[in-house]
Amino acid sequence: MNKSDALLRIEALSKELHYHNNLYYQQDRTEITDFEFDALLAELIELESLFPESIKTDSPSQRVGGTVVKAFNSITHKYPMLSLSNTYSESEIREFDERVQKSVGRPVEYVCEMKFDGVAMSLTYINGILTHAVTRGDGVRGDDVTHNIKTIKSIPLKIQASDIPAEFEVRGEVYLPYEMFERINKEREDIGEALLANPRNAASGTVKMQDSSIVAKRSLDCFVYSLLQDHSTTASHATSLKKLKDWGFRVSDSYKICTSVDEIITYINYWSEARFKLPLATDGIVIKVNDLQLQSELGMTAKSPRWAIAYKFKAEEATTPIISIEYQVGRTGAVTPVANLKPVHLAGTTVKRATLHNANEIDRLDLHEGDTIFVEKGGEIIPKITRVDLSKRISNSKKINFIKNCPVCDSNLIRVEGEAAWYCPNEKGCAPQITGKIEHFIQRKAMNIDGIGSETIELLYQKGLIKNIADLYALTYEQLISLDRFGEKSVTNALNGIEASKNTPFKSVLFAIGIRFVGVNGAEKLALHFKNIENIQNASKQALLEAPEIGDKIAESIIEWFSIEENKVILQKLKNAGVRLELSEGEILVKDSDIFMGKSFVISGVFEKYERDELKEIILKNGGKVNSGITGKLDYLVAGENMGPAKLEKAKKLNIKIISESEFENLLNS
Repeated sequence: MNKSDALLRIEALSKELHYHNNLYYQQDRTEITDFEFDALLAELIELESLFPESIKTDSPSQRVGGTVVKAFNSITHKYPMLSLSNTYSESEIREFDERVQKSVGRPVEYVCEMKFDGVAMSLTYINGILTHAVTRGDGVRGDDVTHNIKTIKSIPLKIQASDIPAEFEVRGEVYLPYEMFERINKEREDIGEALLANPRNAASGTVKMQDSSIVAKRSLDCFVYSLLQDHSTTASHATSLKKLKDWGFRVSDSYKICTSVDEIITYINYWSEARFKLPLATDGIVIKVNDLQLQSELGMTAKSPRWAIAYKFKAEEATTPIISIEYQVGRTGAVTPVANLKPVHLAGTTVKRATLHNANEIDRLDLHEGDTIFVEKGGEIIPKITRVDLSKRISNSKKINFIKNCPVCDSNLIRVEGEAAWYCPNEKGCAPQITGKIEHFIQRKAMNIDGIGSETIELLYQKGLIKNIADLYALTYEQLISLDRFGEKSVTNALNGIEASKNTPFKSVLFAIGIRFVGVNGAEKLALHFKNIENIQNASKQALLEAPEIGDKIAESIIEWFSIEENKVILQKLKNAGVRLELSEGEILVKDSDIFMGKSFVISGVFEKYERDELKEIILKNGGKVNSGITGKLDYLVAGENMGPAKLEKAKKLNIKIISESEFENLLNS
């Protein structure tokens, strides 16, 4: 395809993908399947890679992510992002209404909206194109996180409507749905990482990630709630919300126009219970004067608008006795205490259990046997024990101390310096650790073995047929058909699933073998950097640190894993079975030249013509190495705008050659 035809096809694909995105996210309907949509997007990305000059800031390909930044630019808000005054009582809502009526001299119409618990975001559009997405920051200045916000599919990159102003701003709340929050925490627990506290913190951390490709995988979403422009084209807040929805933004249908304070209270009472059925966290109700002219007349205080107030829900809390404490052992050996509670209704569900996290939490609460505790679910998905009701403590009750031995194999527990968790060190003989590792191996993001589930793993282990992940590939028809609940079809499915897993990409295999702290993204970075398992096994700590996203903790964990003889034996068995332990030819980077052979680079800052990943790929394709940190052996620091001053100072101190973007190009072309 020549360039002219390619540009026409890119334009047509972009238009079609924008149309289907708007149809799905704004009108809740589809005209094509997910497979067909993905095929169109893949075609667009391929054409744009052939003609990179054709990539526009509003291209649907920007949803996929891939931009990496080291630091975030600070941007001054055109309209300050002020906080709202908060209230927790009905009487203060009535006082707010009285103040407003007294100021304007007549009854006022309000709009009530759900206050979603996420990250406030300012979106600026110029000529219909999303140009900046900025966090609240201190209300005056915030961080430019446009590259990450572009990955949110419900936020339009380009407005299709014809009645838009030349420039306008949209305010919204970026949030992480409960389902994704639970999925992230499950993976973090699986690889031995500390769990995220709540969806709001998770959303905030995701928005500030350096690699937008990781952000894209987290499926952030956004509800918008405000339209700002120099000369308003609408008379009320409600019509502004309707206008935003018409333009393709995601506006929650939960808002309501209220003509009296009693209607406001009715709205609050309804959502106090109904909010628990929503798929995202909420923390209150926002009440705004509907008339935009009245908003202007009422004005602002130094901290907040006089025409709006936020009613905050109190955290849902209940009291119930502890029946018992049980201890669970995960695949990494971490021992987690869980409190079994007398069932109690809380936040729309019946709570029977609550995690106690670790020994420190038991000590903090000073738990005794039979204690009545307060359990909370305000903004949290997992019920949390907040404190003990000391007035109901049984006299002479025994203090609860964290166990000293594994509840399964009785091994003495150990505690790693700097970590809160206690671990069972018997990873080769403790049943939950063994079966947990195998269950991790077969999961969808790992080997994705169909026909085998956790119950099957337990049965195979109990029967002595498997003791590690490699034993799966030695299972026979005769062994499986003799087991209870295994018929001809289920045996065939299991064996076919095991056989098919041999073609699993190396990055997924690397995640599947279960090195602690190595998640899906870390495994992908390691696979692309080292190409095969032998290179990772033989890498020094410094060599591991040169791989993208790999820090001290992960590097040390990798070295420890490969130092265990049994792990080496398992790898050899996997290799003998035909499991892929290296990148396929299609995945290996094809070299353009050896011009950078023997040269090492560090890339820092933001560049005009290239993304950081593009520079890295150019260096690798031309024989060079990309390091994560500056050492005396480094050859070049490629310095962009807003690079860290400490890194620059260290490079100067070590007499490292510092080159600009244009000097890098000269070096490449030489």
